[in-house]
Amino acid sequence: MSASYDGLGRIAGQRFPSRRSAVHGRRGAVATSQPLAAQAGLRLLLAGGNAFDAAIATAAALNVVEPMSTGIGGDAFALCCVAGDPTVHALNASGRAPRAASVEEYRARFGTMPQVGIHSVTVPGAVDGWAALIERFGSKPMAEILAPAIEYAEEGYPVSELIARNWAASAAKLARHADSTRHYLFDGQPPRAGQIVRLPALAKSLRAIATGGRDAFYRGEIAEQIVACSQREGGLITKQDLANHRSTWDSPIHISYRGYDVYECPPNGQGLAALVALNILARDDLGTRVWGSAEHQHLAIEAMKIGFEVASDYVADPAFVDLPLDELLSAAHAGQAYRSIDPARARTIPRVMPPASDTVYLSAVDGRGNACSFINSLYHGFGSGITAGDTGICLQNRGGCFSLDPTHRNRLEGAKRPYHTIIPAMVTRQGRPWLSYGVMGGFMQPQGHLQVLSNLVDFRMNPQEALDAPRFRVMHGVRVALEETFGTATVDSLRTRGHDARSEAALTMAFGGGQAILIDPDSGVLTAASEPRKDGAAVAF
Repeated sequence: MSASYDGLGRIAGQRFPSRRSAVHGRRGAVATSQPLAAQAGLRLLLAGGNAFDAAIATAAALNVVEPMSTGIGGDAFALCCVAGDPTVHALNASGRAPRAASVEEYRARFGTMPQVGIHSVTVPGAVDGWAALIERFGSKPMAEILAPAIEYAEEGYPVSELIARNWAASAAKLARHADSTRHYLFDGQPPRAGQIVRLPALAKSLRAIATGGRDAFYRGEIAEQIVACSQREGGLITKQDLANHRSTWDSPIHISYRGYDVYECPPNGQGLAALVALNILARDDLGTRVWGSAEHQHLAIEAMKIGFEVASDYVADPAFVDLPLDELLSAAHAGQAYRSIDPARARTIPRVMPPASDTVYLSAVDGRGNACSFINSLYHGFGSGITAGDTGICLQNRGGCFSLDPTHRNRLEGAKRPYHTIIPAMVTRQGRPWLSYGVMGGFMQPQGHLQVLSNLVDFRMNPQEALDAPRFRVMHGVRVALEETFGTATVDSLRTRGHDARSEAALTMAFGGGQAILIDPDSGVLTAASEPRKDGAAVAF
């Protein structure tokens, strides 16, 4: 296999230049995009909690230490494997548009769907999702689970490097809103790397949830402040919108990939794009190709384009429209799509695929056989840019993913969930969890899922190598970006196939941010890895 990696610039004997090693343990592991948050999850595991307790502890801590990317003003999804149960459970904790929203009014007022401000805000779903997950599978009380996050928010924490950079990138957005400035800028400035930050208002909100549960958010003082904020800004969210919100437990969608069962949450999430693309690649003996060659990359890029075309047409709220998911994930559909790929010519896709957006992904696994693949997001950096009064809660801009085309399945409608970019993934083998993983980054996410899983299964990489490996990013038309570590030969050869191939700096978040935990079914050893493109860490014991 080593010959497959020639020319990619190894450092200290490693295949790819991250200088990170995989982390091994037997009793528990957490991997996420910020080390303090990973340790929050580990604290729950060390205290006897399970993977689901650890996942919510980690998610809550990320709200504090990476607040531009995630929070209780946003949404969440999870895939859960429970010890002794071969069923994979899918949690949809995404919120809905205000009931008063209509495509006609938005078209008349805005022309295109707003990406910032109050009219991009949908009902935050994360808190109900946290509560639903702990009620069904958790073992610890919410107060104990949220304790590390509250500690960080009250006592302060030093800001990590890439998070400081992303915070600064959102400074102008925060400055446009008085409450956002008050809570997330310090003397009018974003924090520097290493600067200690305290978020007392957010701590107060987390304490209210720790003692009062979901009702403290959706029916109490927090709800009142969210509604008051919406009204001040001219928005449509009402008390009833918040009180009516509930998460849903769904059956995940899945395919078989070379003997591994790959699971994604069903629409309104875009996991469909990843499964369609992987199902196409399953028709090819990909592992016999040279990793990183133009032949390898061309095939994966073209499969991903088809995945995006399907997702763009069909990802919508299934409560509003019937979706032919079985047909789209069938062997017949995959075979036809595989045969449609021209090995010598790039296909054009008309829809723009934006670069990465701010999101957090985390994976938590315990030694008892439980695994949780979890993702939580505000969508863009600090979401809508609006913070709800004295709560310290930044509201997401997830409504920006609705279409204002009145004929589209994903058109804006009251109480409807929008197309969602955030997607956790889970892989099982013979009914047991094998890999809990995900890659954050807007429309980079399904592309990351495809590339990381193929690296593991087709090219026998370990989880850290699979994350370190250079990636492509499909954009629009025939444009595709590749990390510069691919080298010029691959880029030039793709150009001869009609790709508008661009070489970009390696190990940046434009190519996503992944975390992964692999479970050895024989030894029980957990192998955890964290993305070199983020500030993250994998921890285990």
